[in-house]
Formats: sequence, structure tokens, C-alpha cells
Amino acid sequence: MAEQYNAGQIQVLEGLEAVRLRPGMYIGTTSSRGLHHLLWEIVDNAIDEASNGYADRIHVTLHQDGSASVYDNGRGVPVDVHPTLGITGVEVIYTRLHAGGKFNHDNYQYTGGLHGVGASVVNALSSWMTVDVFLNWTHYRMAFASTTDPKTGKVHAGEPTGPLEKLGNTRKKGTLVRFLPDPTIFEDVVFHQELVARRLQELAYLNRGLQIVLTDERVTDPARREMSFRYEGGISDYVRYLNEDKTLLSDEVIYLEGRRDDILCMAAIQYNDGYTENLYSYVNNIPTSEGGTHETGFKTAFTRVFNDYARRTGRLKDKDEKLNGEDFREGLSCVLLTMVPNPQFEGQTKGRLGNSEVRPAVEGIITEKLIDWLDNLKNQDMANRILEKAIRAAQARDAARKTLETRRRTNALEATPLVGKLSAARGRHPEDNELFIVEGDSAGGSAKQGRDSRFQAILPLRGKPLNVEKKRLDQVLSNEEFRSLITALGTSIDATFSLSALKYHKVIILSDADQDGAHIRAILLTFFFRYMKELITAGHVYIGMPPLYRVQKGSQIWYAYDDRELEKITSKAGRGYQLQRYKGLGEMNPEQLWATTMDPAQRKLMKVTIEDAAQADRLVTILMGDKVDPRRAYISQHADFNRKDQFEEKTRKATGERSV
Repeated sequence: MAEQYNAGQIQVLEGLEAVRLRPGMYIGTTSSRGLHHLLWEIVDNAIDEASNGYADRIHVTLHQDGSASVYDNGRGVPVDVHPTLGITGVEVIYTRLHAGGKFNHDNYQYTGGLHGVGASVVNALSSWMTVDVFLNWTHYRMAFASTTDPKTGKVHAGEPTGPLEKLGNTRKKGTLVRFLPDPTIFEDVVFHQELVARRLQELAYLNRGLQIVLTDERVTDPARREMSFRYEGGISDYVRYLNEDKTLLSDEVIYLEGRRDDILCMAAIQYNDGYTENLYSYVNNIPTSEGGTHETGFKTAFTRVFNDYARRTGRLKDKDEKLNGEDFREGLSCVLLTMVPNPQFEGQTKGRLGNSEVRPAVEGIITEKLIDWLDNLKNQDMANRILEKAIRAAQARDAARKTLETRRRTNALEATPLVGKLSAARGRHPEDNELFIVEGDSAGGSAKQGRDSRFQAILPLRGKPLNVEKKRLDQVLSNEEFRSLITALGTSIDATFSLSALKYHKVIILSDADQDGAHIRAILLTFFFRYMKELITAGHVYIGMPPLYRVQKGSQIWYAYDDRELEKITSKAGRGYQLQRYKGLGEMNPEQLWATTMDPAQRKLMKVTIEDAAQADRLVTILMGDKVDPRRAYISQHADFNRKDQFEEKTRKATGERSV
């Protein structure tokens, strides 16, 4: 350690070096999520061209060599020389942080990329990048690469490999960016087609009439090699897509659009017969999963206008209390898109809009347009259906509130019924404590004996909990297993949910690796998603990963958590090993369960996150809803029916092995 600290020891990172040294500061993570963030940055630049009226076509290609390219038929990035830097616009945009045309509203009225770091960060974190510009009938190209000095080991990030070239004449216009993510930076350098396709489809819905094409050169199946997305109905088509596996209150989509003070707001609303609200909001095409001032303005206007309408039509009497916003939004699916000239996002992930001026603007737009919709005689039937549903929701909410109060008074939601069921942790610090939700008494007994009671609690489930999809809150509260879980967590539920009261900051679902275990896991995740979503978004829900296999040869024992790991272990073990496939946690003794599944130093946990709320809701509806055909189709497409056969084949291959 240096004893003296002086100015000469201060390191100055020039150009794009800082990005490579601390990539997490710019893209959040170097995992697969960070890899795809690179693609989103380039795609968002193309989307900004389209949403501002300069482009109507975007083509994304996943190439066989691992690179990705994005083309838009917009204006093309500038190729002239910057007046003060003395280099071309292409070089400025792709090599200088905080440089770009999005600070000036003459170039872009609405944009998602505000800081001028996206394109240059992608360049910095790529092995190479090429930028083709089609402008003024001329094809230009500039190439960049990250190289390492063999003498000093210093990495020169994203430097031009030569000057901007003129390659000839062209009729095309726009920009084509192709880049290869640097494998020394990222843990995973494989773009996932399904994830990319979902995001591009979402962007096509948000930008009415824009055509987005995805080509995956890695795929040989023609049906999956190229996909095209274009929706003339925009977000109205989007909300129909989100509701296509639900039972609708009406086929009608309520579409509201208006502008105030350069703030543009569009909302597409459709009701289903479910009991949950699904509001998906976007600002300048960026998902705002944590809401913000635009959502607040929408909800305030929606609640006030419908309450006024209920009074005006006599559905609510003078003596009746106003209905809550949650009552009017029960069964609502809504896509809210707001375009803001200078959006201020809170947090690095841009999850929440903070602009104070957006709330009154959105509130005013929705109020005006919703009143106009309600005043139209052809909409009276739909408006009355919404009112009837809201009144029933208020009655159910009141019944649930009374149930909660009654059970609290009689200790039905306190610790008494958990005696002999919950084995609580001795620790008094929630941030250190873990709750294992375990399937059955047998596994629960092993877990109780194997745990570290200083910080680990065990809650065994006796029987399969209720599938809460399409159930009201009062019905959920009548289920003993969920009452026990709510009490153990300490957070209450739904509108009364309080994250600050959480007693265990790790809530771990630990179920068997069979069909029943998977079903219980799905039921619990559905419950958390519908009634305690903040528990997931705050990062408190995990899935325990017990091993699938135990391999023994002589005195040596290995555990494999998946088939790929089993292949490595059996190859290493050679012939003559014994192979056991665990059918349930109850087959493990307490020591094995601790060593493989509960010991924080050795276990594997899968953190449950919501990357795409709309897609998550759709999957929950398909898998847990009451429509059979969508579920059958999904299972047929995604299920691996060969897993058991693969295990049986493995047991036959080794000489002297024993399958248990």
C-alpha cells in the first residue's frame, strides 16, 4: 500500500476507457441483460428517428458471427465536420461520451436517449463496430475497433480504424450500425431471439404504422428466420394482444389521445372479467415499470370522471361514498403512452417519470377526452358495464376488509394458527432472515432439522394452495395456506400491503422438481404477482434450486443441478458410478438438504424478477387462467418431453451404475 498520496497517482481515464473499466455504470450489468442493453441502445436511436417522423422502417439482424445490426431509413447521422472538434459527426457520436443531437429539440422533439452516451458506450464495449450512412445519394462507412497494445497491455476502446470513407452512390437513406459485443466484457455474448422479438414487437405497437423486421441468420427454419411487426392500430392493437387470452367485458377498446403544452398522451383501455388491474405505461417508448407523474395524472382523472359520471347517472346516491380508483380499474388493461420533450427519469433504469408538469397535462387530457367518450350515446352500454363492475369490486373490497378485521380480532391472521406450522427464525433483523416455503410435511421436517435457525424460517404447505387467478381477495383470504403465508410475511396483502413490515427479506420457494412441485411454484408466483407484486419488484422472492441428481463413486459424491452438469460429472467419474435422481425433497436427509440447497455458501438460488410486466401478465393468464387451448398450445411449444428419456438413457450407459 502506498504511504503517500499525491496528484501523480490520480488516474485520468480518457475517451471510452472509463466505460470498459466500469461497464455497470453505463449498462447496469455485464450479464445477458447488459448484452441486450447494447442492442436496445442502437434500436432506440432508430426508434427516435421513427417517432419524430423521419423513418418508417427498421431492420434488426442477428448475424451468424455473433454480431447484431440495426438499420433505419431515417435521415442518416451527420457526416460533415464538427465545427469545434474538427472530426466528422459519425466519429463524434460513436467515440465521444455525452455527444449527440438529442439535446437540441430542433433535431428531436421526443427522445428516449437523453445523455448522449448510448452509441459511444456500445462502441466501447464492442470488439468492433461499423457505421454505414446513406445520405445525399452517397454511401459512407466508418469502422471502429477495440485493440490492446501488446507492450503496455492498455486497451484502446472503440477507436476509428481509418477515416470516414465514401463507398459510392446509393438510393438508400438512413443509418446501418453493426457491432460485435466484446466477449472479454460480457458473461454471455449470445443474443436471444425470443427476447429481441418481444421488444421489437412492443416498439412496433407503440409506434403506429412503423414496420420493424427481425432477421436471425442463425436460424434455418424459414418461419423463425424472419419476423415482421407492423400495427396500424398502434396501442389499441397492443391492448387487444394483451387481452387475447382473457374473457372480455367488451370487444371495444377505449382510445383517448390529446396534446397539451408539447406533451402528447395516448391511452388504450379494454376491460376483461378478471379482478386485477394491468396498467402498462411508457414515456418516449421507454417502459416505466415504476410509474410516475404520467400514471398519477391518468389515475386521478379516470377515477374523478367516472365518479362524477356515476353521480350524474344516479348509480351513486348523495349518501354513497365515492368509489376508489382500484374499483374502477378492476379488470382494466391499459397501455398509456406519453411523449415528453424533456423527460426526467428517476433511477438509473429509467423506471419512474419525475416531471411535475406532466401530471396536470395528462390529467387534463384524460379528463377532457374521457368526458367526451362518456357523453357519446353509443358508449353508454360500455360505461354502465364498467360502473357495475366497479360497484361489485367495491362491495368485494369491503367484504375483504371486514374479513381481515375479523380475523385480526380473532387472531386468525396472527401467530396462533402458525404454532406447529411455522418454524420461525430466532434473528430479529429482517434483512438477514430467510423464509423457506416448503412443499409438504416430509420436506418440511428435513428443512426444519437442516436449517440454521438463527436466520432461517420454515413454512411447510399442507396441501396445494388455491390458484388465485380469477379469484377475488375475499376468496383468497379464505384459503388457510395463504392466510398462514400472509401472517408469516407480516406485510398484509393487496391495497394494504406494506413492504416495510416484511419480516424476511429472502422469501424462498422450495418445491420438488416434479409436476406437482412446478404447479405449487406457479401457484405461489401467481399469488405474489397478483397480490404482492412489490415483493417481486423489490427483489425479495427466490426459487430454491435443489439438485436433480446425486452421483456416487466409491466415497466420492457429486450433486448435479441440471442435465448439463450431470454430463460433466459423469464424464469425470468414468464408469461404475451410482446415479440417483431425486423425485422430491423428502428423499434428502437434513444434512444433504442443508449442504445442497440451504447453505448460503454453497446453494443456488434463482431470483424472481419482472423484466417485461406485460409479457409476465400474459404468461400468468395463459398458464393459470381458465382457458385450456392457449395453455395447451404453450405447453406443446415449450415443454421438454424428453427429459425422463434422457435420464433413463444415462442410467443405461454406465456399467455397474444403479438408478434409484
